Order: sequence, then structure tokens, then C-alpha cells
Amino acid sequence: MDLKKYLERINFQGNVEPDLNTLIELHKTHLFNVPFENLDIHLGRKIILDTEEFYNKIVLNNRGGFCYELNGLFYKLLREIGFKVRMVSARVTNGKGDFGKDFDHMALIVNLEDEWLVDVGFGDSFILPVKIQSDAPQQQFGFLYKVEKYKDEYLKLSRSSGDGVFKDQYIFTLKERKLEEFNEMCIHNQTSPTTMFTQKRICTLAASDGRKTLSNLKFIVTKDGSKSETDLSSEAEYSGALKKYFGIII
Repeated sequence: MDLKKYLERINFQGNVEPDLNTLIELHKTHLFNVPFENLDIHLGRKIILDTEEFYNKIVLNNRGGFCYELNGLFYKLLREIGFKVRMVSARVTNGKGDFGKDFDHMALIVNLEDEWLVDVGFGDSFILPVKIQSDAPQQQFGFLYKVEKYKDEYLKLSRSSGDGVFKDQYIFTLKERKLEEFNEMCIHNQTSPTTMFTQKRICTLAASDGRKTLSNLKFIVTKDGSKSETDLSSEAEYSGALKKYFGIII
């Protein structure tokens, strides 16, 4: 992995040190420059768990990816810089009061003076690392986040838009995992007709004031809490939006 090229890909400026300020900036610039997307699944391209493949796709070919790719490569970046980081298994909410299977999602834990939840591969979630051992909700970019004990060995991440109602995002454990342990669920998420990844094309990128998203042939812009939607008329227009708003050429 060429560290300089990776940092250029995420538009990171300045020196890199294994400290909290660097972690915050890396996390933010990654989410502002590398989209969450599942386009390869709909192109019939198999996604395999290999960090060289992640690097070639995301850095050299200016693409994004889903959680295993984005967090898998970010893990390697953090290790290269000197952070103490580990992969952990997470289970995403199904919106019905329950959660998916273990290894449904990959997140990262970075150990500094405190432990921090790090995740550049969830789509619409926190922009800055979230402190795990915190009694109070943590505010960032118009949202409140909290991590609390769930049950057994799990912790739960939830988010509020400020109305006092926290909605579950996922549960996770602090147990260190290896990349290959996510293989079965990686295959499931890209092949099963029941997953969100196979049901529609998605490409989404965060910004300081909101988010831009392509969901099938719909272009959605969220800015300062307001949302606008535009229906795209053709695959040619879709490809043009991919290039213009996300820098992706397929």
C-alpha cells in the first residue's frame, strides 16, 4: 500500500501521527471523499476480502465500497500509521427491534487513551469517531450519538436528530476479529436477494452540510436538514451523475 496515494485519495492534509487529532481528520476526510457504494454487486463483480483488491479499487480506481472493503482498507491505513486498531463484528438493526447476524457489518475500535468506535463503511452514520466509554450523548454535525451497554457482551450504537428519540443503528462487541471471519457474511450480503445490497444500487457521500446519494435512478441531496429528490431518466444520466458527484466512471 502506498500511504501517500491513499492520503491523497482522501484529501488528507498535514502530518500523520497516531494520535486523536489525526484519527479525527482521517475519519472525516475519508467519509467526505470515498463513497459508500455497492455498484460492483449490480455489475456482477464478485467482492473478495483482500486488502490489495480493496486498495486497487478504492485508491487506484477512485471507487468506494461497502463496509468490508472500506473499513478493511482503513484498518490497514491506521495500522501503517501506528494506531492500535482492531476489527470488530457488528449486527445492523433490521428496523423491527432486532439485529442481523454476527459479521453482518465490520467496524473498528481504536485504542488511544480511550477506546473509539471508528467506521467509514456504514453509509449514513457518524462523521467523527465516537468515544465508547462515555456517559453522555456525543454531538456532531447535527446529530447525537451514544454507545451504551446492550446485553451479554454487546454494546449498542444509536442516533438522534435532536428530538430526544434515539434510533438503533447497530450492536457490536469489543472482541478482535480477523478479516477472513467476515467472509461468509460478505458472500451473503452480495448474493442474497433479502439484503439491501442486492435490492438496489446505492452510492452515497457525506458532506459537512449533508449528503449526496444515488439510489437506483433517484438522486437525493440532503443539505442543512432539507432533502430534495430528482428522478433520473436513463442509465446515461445515471452514469453522468456518478461521474459528476462521486468521481466514479464505470
